[in-house]
Amino acid sequence: MFPVQRLRRNRTDERIRNLLAESSPDKSKMIMPVFVSEDATQPEPVSGMKGIFRYPVDMVGEYCSKLDNYGLGGILLFGVPSRKDEIGSESYNDKGVVQEAIRKIKVSSGIPVIADLCMCEYTSHGHCGILNGNYVDNDLTLDSYSKIALSYARAGVDIIAPSGMMDGQVSAIRNALDKSGFSRIPIMSYSSKYASSLYGPFREAAGSSPSFGDRRSYQMDYRNSREAIRENSADESEGADILMVKPAIFYLDVIYRSRQNTNLPIAAYSVSGEYSMIYNAVESGTLSKDFINESLTAPFRAGADILITYFAESYARDH
Repeated sequence: MFPVQRLRRNRTDERIRNLLAESSPDKSKMIMPVFVSEDATQPEPVSGMKGIFRYPVDMVGEYCSKLDNYGLGGILLFGVPSRKDEIGSESYNDKGVVQEAIRKIKVSSGIPVIADLCMCEYTSHGHCGILNGNYVDNDLTLDSYSKIALSYARAGVDIIAPSGMMDGQVSAIRNALDKSGFSRIPIMSYSSKYASSLYGPFREAAGSSPSFGDRRSYQMDYRNSREAIRENSADESEGADILMVKPAIFYLDVIYRSRQNTNLPIAAYSVSGEYSMIYNAVESGTLSKDFINESLTAPFRAGADILITYFAESYARDH
């Protein structure tokens, strides 16, 4: 009897290594987050994320056309409005910053446009919904989310991504879209979004830091993983087309468990803090540049179908 032979590991031919690789980054499965600012006149660098900018509405179409030419799978759009109020009314203004950006992008390229749906960038208090005292009123907020979804749909969005973590948000948005003739627009739900300390650079970019308290009452406790499966199941039953785990690299176990419990596509969002740590470590020479590829591979290996990452542009450009 001959012993069972393992695949020989002394391969030096990169093509063979690639052939045998179980998981690898795929730019067509990557989404680039894009910030568009109503007040910007030139691309504005985000101080906490080197290489990331806030784009003026008039320039975002040209930028997204470049991303399209690189072969990326799409963009995830975030708006930075010039005006905020207690109820975030600019979020569902048909002439608002995201709505105008969607139209500009659609004229310039065919790249799929995913629009983040939340109110934290639009409320004067920085929370993700309408307040009742010091707490977000879940049910009142759902009405605003429905208005935002319809406004995005009228602007021509391809996918809507609700991120506010309100109970029933997917059902409310799905019903609003279906009743208004937009039943073909998919929903990518931030179904497992954790109350993480890794969002700091994003909040600087989007101007969305809460003016008091935190978001732990409606985002998930990072100590919990079974809760993620419950949240995924709830959003799937409400009509979500894609589920999301956020953050990604620090939550590979959640991505893996989610993959075992659903047949829906799973998106993983490698967030701003993850990007900044990796970028700074590579730039300083502490880690080699290949660590970026390693970090991009991990979510796919864990079971993600889609990766939202701030490295998407640079990876696609180089590959």
